[in-house]
Amino acid sequence: MPGAIYAEGLVKTFGDVRALDGVDLDVPEGTVLGLLGPNGAGKTTAVRCLTTLLTPDSGRAVVAGIDVLKNPNEVRRSIGLSGQFAAVDEYLTGRENLQMVGQLYQLSKKDAKKRAVELLERFNLVDAADRPSKTYSGGMRRRLDLAAALVVSPPVMFMDEPTTGLDPHNRQQLWEVIQELVAGGTTLLLTTQYLEEADHLAHDICVVDHGRVIARGTADQLKAQTGGERVEVVVHEREHIETAREILAGFGKGEATVDDHTRKLTVPVTGGAKLLAEVIRDLDARGIEIDDIGLRRPTLDDVFISLTGHVAEQADAADEADAAEETKGAKK
Repeated sequence: MPGAIYAEGLVKTFGDVRALDGVDLDVPEGTVLGLLGPNGAGKTTAVRCLTTLLTPDSGRAVVAGIDVLKNPNEVRRSIGLSGQFAAVDEYLTGRENLQMVGQLYQLSKKDAKKRAVELLERFNLVDAADRPSKTYSGGMRRRLDLAAALVVSPPVMFMDEPTTGLDPHNRQQLWEVIQELVAGGTTLLLTTQYLEEADHLAHDICVVDHGRVIARGTADQLKAQTGGERVEVVVHEREHIETAREILAGFGKGEATVDDHTRKLTVPVTGGAKLLAEVIRDLDARGIEIDDIGLRRPTLDDVFISLTGHVAEQADAADEADAAEETKGAKK
């Protein structure tokens, strides 16, 4: 049975750019799917198709058990969306923005006011509640937009890079809000450029590039695909690099790489902390002084680069085409 968010063969083109090229997704109820990929990989286009803001050229999508193409209005009543850019009325106060959203969702005036108070407190906006939102900092506007997406506590949430522009404290605060929502049964599709965010929050991860899903699994499964543990050693003296390389070769499961500038050697290994102790002992026995040594597992950054060949911030033509299409639509 399809999950709370389900997509099969989604295709969306903008002129010559194929922003989505047969995307399949299946997000079980009450879980978080992290959608990762370079800028322009198709993440935002997928979110817009699933939330009825764009119509796919082909494919099928079901959200909260509702067919997105056949019943878009019903889908909108069942979801919350926080896009990449804060969608708040800058001439209304923070309180008025939240009350307006509540009443658009057909809450009574009393209930809309009550919900606005709750969200202003949750997102630390009480002191600015009665100021026009145009006076808010970028981070405050972002928090207000996120609060608006949660006015009706929808069963399915879409968050498109929700913590962009937030400082570490507010990012951590939002992570806590997301965990509370999911613990209460909310299903979430999260796109993010902060890979540690996906590592921390997502039950499963899909990596997309050029409009296609190129890998999926838990964070641990994706890291295992990239490679196992690595020992990293920084020697104190440059002339000890070659000797250290010979020692590490005896422990490694592959060739040691050397960064001459930083005097750092890295070698893939298996064996964990016990092996690390043996490496330290052998280095000491050969009189090699070290500045640093550690056992490191692959990060999602390693996974990302290994799978896509991009760094997380790189952009490509699909984002530009998507933005151009959105601008064209706004002018009509």
